[in-house]
Amino acid sequence: MAARKDLFSRALSLDPGRLHFAAHSHHLWPDASFDAQVRAWVEANRFADRKWDLIFGDVVPEAQGQVARELNLPSPDSVVFAPNTHELLLRIVSGLERKPVRILSTDGEFHSFRRQAQRWEEAGEAVVTRVPLAPFETFSDRFVEAAQTGGFDLIVVSQVFFRTGQVFDRIGDLAALADPAGPWVVLDGYHGFMATPTDLSAVADRIFYVAGGYKYAMAGEGACFLHAPPGFCPRPVITGWFAEFGDLEGPPGGVQYRADGGRFWGATFDASALYRFNGVRRMLGEADLTTADIAAHARALMKRFQDAVAAGAAGRLAGADLINPVAGEAARARFLAFRHEDAQTWRAKLLEADVVTDVRDDVIRFGFGLYQDEADVDRLIEVCKRAL
Repeated sequence: MAARKDLFSRALSLDPGRLHFAAHSHHLWPDASFDAQVRAWVEANRFADRKWDLIFGDVVPEAQGQVARELNLPSPDSVVFAPNTHELLLRIVSGLERKPVRILSTDGEFHSFRRQAQRWEEAGEAVVTRVPLAPFETFSDRFVEAAQTGGFDLIVVSQVFFRTGQVFDRIGDLAALADPAGPWVVLDGYHGFMATPTDLSAVADRIFYVAGGYKYAMAGEGACFLHAPPGFCPRPVITGWFAEFGDLEGPPGGVQYRADGGRFWGATFDASALYRFNGVRRMLGEADLTTADIAAHARALMKRFQDAVAAGAAGRLAGADLINPVAGEAARARFLAFRHEDAQTWRAKLLEADVVTDVRDDVIRFGFGLYQDEADVDRLIEVCKRAL
């Protein structure tokens, strides 16, 4: 398929000379998100005191349905939203009664979990076992084997690792271990959701899944969500007043919770992010664009860039270690990750040349998406050859 720059005319026109190869970091927003933001403002003022009836009557159900269809969930009622995934993680962990909480994870999780887990350890609230990602060829086996030893209350792992772009492919094995009495399995899907087709139908009754709209859903900040399996964490200790609305259950005289995913609701939030998310999803539907279509488009561009780097056409990048090369048709990240000691310097030089990438420690990442075409990739190759 061809690039769809027409869907991003507002964002691209703001800086026409820029090459934005950080779709995995801060995805440009399509025109539909602008219209949705305006709609959020208009409806907030038009409906005023009745705004929340509209949001929970129309906006939230639409967004729940969009998430459920994307992930092939059995019911949209298992989906709840929050401004960020950190809030959702805190609510899940608050429901674990054992202290300290025994957590199995990796040394490659995103900073929100990494930092929080370290602080829990300092405070004596958690004991964390971290399985190293390297060597990644054996990671999945090593992680599942560690999980199968038992003794954990919580298992946290990424679907696609944010720094390296490598994919965890043993979700079913972890789901088989999950139990309402423990362990609970949390899959961080932020770099998987709408980056690669994801079907959770076989595991939806056993795993938590967190992701959001900041990356490949193209909706910006604030549209994060949780899929919560029935029966797991029925009464999170950290809870907001929105979890009081609906069909409630709990001990007589105690705090009542919804039985569906709404038990994880927080409190008052900015709903404009959900307007943007719905607007973008409607746009994709009208354009007949699926995640598989966009992923295939990005894969072709990544392969073009990868081949040029290997041929020496992109300058010093040829000396870097490509951690997650395009190979075959398996699920993959929407970015290429190159490890090199000069990664930080390279990113700065590319930025001076008006090419936006991003860097994590010694890994420079190039993200690909719907608003790029082959000519953009060829320009990127030339800039890399000249600037690095």
